[in-house]
Amino acid sequence: MSLQGTDAHRDADGTLPALVVRAVAAARAHGFPYSCRPEQGRLLHLLAGGASHGIAETGTGCGVGLAWLVSGAPPGTRLVSVERDAERAGVARQVFRDHQEVEILHGDWRRVEEHGPYDLLVLDGGGQAKGDGAADPARLLTPGGTLVVDDFTPATTWPPLFEGTPDGARLHWLEHPALHATELRLAPDLATIVGTRLPDRPAAQARHSSTA
Repeated sequence: MSLQGTDAHRDADGTLPALVVRAVAAARAHGFPYSCRPEQGRLLHLLAGGASHGIAETGTGCGVGLAWLVSGAPPGTRLVSVERDAERAGVARQVFRDHQEVEILHGDWRRVEEHGPYDLLVLDGGGQAKGDGAADPARLLTPGGTLVVDDFTPATTWPPLFEGTPDGARLHWLEHPALHATELRLAPDLATIVGTRLPDRPAAQARHSSTA
């Protein structure tokens, strides 16, 4: 989710998928400003096209990011989204009431674990961006699956900094041993981390690496 992300869709209304328009309208009516931005939405739409089995998202909000995912996903793909606020989860369920492939759960983001692993997992970037080790890509993603962590300010140094010290949440994903990850700059003030889950290493290779 991004500050003023709902309003950022105003200038793009004529080019938005119909379901995104519906979700943005619901967010506006509910007074929810923190939807994903159109730049992020278009990336999600593109990545969803390669997820033929399962997609998960944390931080549904009123469903704007999820609408981008649904609009880009192949037929038959199941989509699960988790929202901690019960009222917003209800708003989003109304947006997707005609989409049987979509399930919106109310509760902690960890509820995505109930239906994984996924071809595509989108983690909202607020706070520590799930960089505390609890979101394990080796468990939540299929081999070769894609992880997206949104809502970063583009890095201008290495290591990237947050409030003058190394940005631990960002480094957690960029250096995660189960991922091949990079930061994408989507706008001058917006970046996202995209990672691909690496194949599991054979046990013998893992032992050799640990003793090298």
